[in-house]
Amino acid sequence: MALPNKPAGEIKTVREPEVEKRDVDVLIIGGGMAACGTAFEIKKWADDDTKILLVDKAALERSGAVAQGLSAINTYIGSNKPEDYVRMVRNDLMGIVREDLIFDLGRHVDDSVDLFEEWGLPIWKKSDDGKNMDGKKGMKSGTLKAGATPVRTGKWQIMINGESYKRIVAEAGKKALGDENILERVFIVEILNDKNDPKRVAGAVGFSVRENKVYIFNAKVIMVACGGAVNIYQPRSVAEGKGRAWYPVWNAGSTYTMALRAGAELSMMENRFTPARFKDGYGPVGAWFLLFKAKTVNGLGENYAGSEDAKAELAKYAPYGTAAVTPTCLRNHLMMKEYKEGRGPIIMETTKALAALGQTMDKKELKHLESEAWEDFLDMSVGQAGLWCATNTEPEKKDSEIMPTEPYLLGSHSGCCGIWCSGPEEDWVPASYKWGYNRMTTVRGLFTAGDGVGCSGHKFSSGSHAEGRIIAKSMIQYLKAEGDKVSGIAESDKELVDMVYYPVYNYLDNFEYTTATDVNPKYCKPAGMAMRLMKMTNEYGAGTGTFYMTNGKSLEVLMDLFEMFREDLEKIAAGDLHELLRAWEVMHRLYTVQAHTRHIQFREESRFPGFYYRGDFMGQNDKEWFCFVNSSYDKKTNEWTLKKEPYVKIISD
Repeated sequence: MALPNKPAGEIKTVREPEVEKRDVDVLIIGGGMAACGTAFEIKKWADDDTKILLVDKAALERSGAVAQGLSAINTYIGSNKPEDYVRMVRNDLMGIVREDLIFDLGRHVDDSVDLFEEWGLPIWKKSDDGKNMDGKKGMKSGTLKAGATPVRTGKWQIMINGESYKRIVAEAGKKALGDENILERVFIVEILNDKNDPKRVAGAVGFSVRENKVYIFNAKVIMVACGGAVNIYQPRSVAEGKGRAWYPVWNAGSTYTMALRAGAELSMMENRFTPARFKDGYGPVGAWFLLFKAKTVNGLGENYAGSEDAKAELAKYAPYGTAAVTPTCLRNHLMMKEYKEGRGPIIMETTKALAALGQTMDKKELKHLESEAWEDFLDMSVGQAGLWCATNTEPEKKDSEIMPTEPYLLGSHSGCCGIWCSGPEEDWVPASYKWGYNRMTTVRGLFTAGDGVGCSGHKFSSGSHAEGRIIAKSMIQYLKAEGDKVSGIAESDKELVDMVYYPVYNYLDNFEYTTATDVNPKYCKPAGMAMRLMKMTNEYGAGTGTFYMTNGKSLEVLMDLFEMFREDLEKIAAGDLHELLRAWEVMHRLYTVQAHTRHIQFREESRFPGFYYRGDFMGQNDKEWFCFVNSSYDKKTNEWTLKKEPYVKIISD
């Protein structure tokens, strides 16, 4: 049930918040595409008396990575084969992926896309004479399910009018689950283990961001899907651009941290996504490359990506670098090479692209296309459109610079970090990849989807929704088979309230010590701690400040800084609910980026050049490191364990 928007000013915290306890069978944590998929699907499999609750930190209609809108669905199989989808993902992620999870998604994802269109999402279609039909024209030309041809931008993407994409998907999820079973503006901060079985979940605890209230949930099965992690590294845009990022800034790594602290194994956390985007505005470049056929050149006007030097560089990373489609990280690597050798900046020739299209279009068609160039940003990254306006940039008259951003952690886009999950219970899935329930973590009763599932990137929005639907069935299977084994949480109500509200106590106990409440030797404020964390990772953990380069010594320094930071977090303070939200986001970001950098430290090679480099272990070492790296954390002892897990090839080359 949605609470109203907060009044002017921040809501002050109190020492004794209200406590609300709820007993449910199924708890869904998150509000993005994956959570909406689960919400839509789960009642089809559950008994009528099954108690299901979805809890979202934000509001469902505008929660998650698709919140502002989207101009394309990046994963649609169509006439392609799921096996080829696996091959594409495997090549892009330098050979190491969970092929069972990717294939499973590939055979289901189109069904979600068909649903989106059924719910009213306008999908572009091709007319009989090869023209693009968007908006109402596309809707009137028939559905994909009935055989209409989508407008492709590349092999796997289709164009949409997606400014209301998330609202459409959220509405379907709400109708299916029921408004009474949705709790918005509540931040879950910790998943709780069973008092008699620490490898099983039994509940969760969180707080309202609109009123002084702590929520304690008893649950038999839990799904966590709160997106990836942003602002774990210092953004390129600072000062007046602070907070501007490509991925949603509210993604605080909660998926990974909560799962890790509950005892789940993470996998491939060394992998990160460092997207190349329009400089400063973070505007997406995909449509410009694929739909408008724009080219990039270096500062000398050279087509650097097609040079003999570039071909020789890519050959070092065969077979991935020599594949028909160059992996995302290696495209970044070529850009970095140009910058380091003094041939930057990298320019996207928007003017030439639109001029070339103008040769084949009449004035009306061209004008429509130019407006689409702006709408591409208004749908997804309005800040980029604002920047173009501020700099008098018209793409048909002035080219724009592109540049790799700061690193992000995610498992649904061109990255594959996340949680180690069981695969489908089918004979073709290797035994080491499955332990009973599809997409269940190594903790009984804890499931994930979307950005949460590791080793299987390139799901994007449609794939995350489909994966949420997949786990809905799995969760009910678990509930019916093992739900009665849950004995309850071990912690008392007071212990949980004290854990959630300890930043509030730090503030209330000490704010009168100084006249300026933001400067106090007795506590630290979330804003300063957030900046401190991003400075550490940027300088020692392969951020933009070092051109994504780190080494063993730098990582040792970073680990020491992390430990000091963790201790200082015991003194973090929150005087209002917004600060309490930010305090817990900083804590979640810490554990997530710790996992990330520990994985980089453990994997002694540079598997993903262009995303990050180990200066002391440059290049790939397939003999020692053609495997998954998994980690686990013991919150009682503050100890990390890392290990290798074998990769199993299922789909042939």
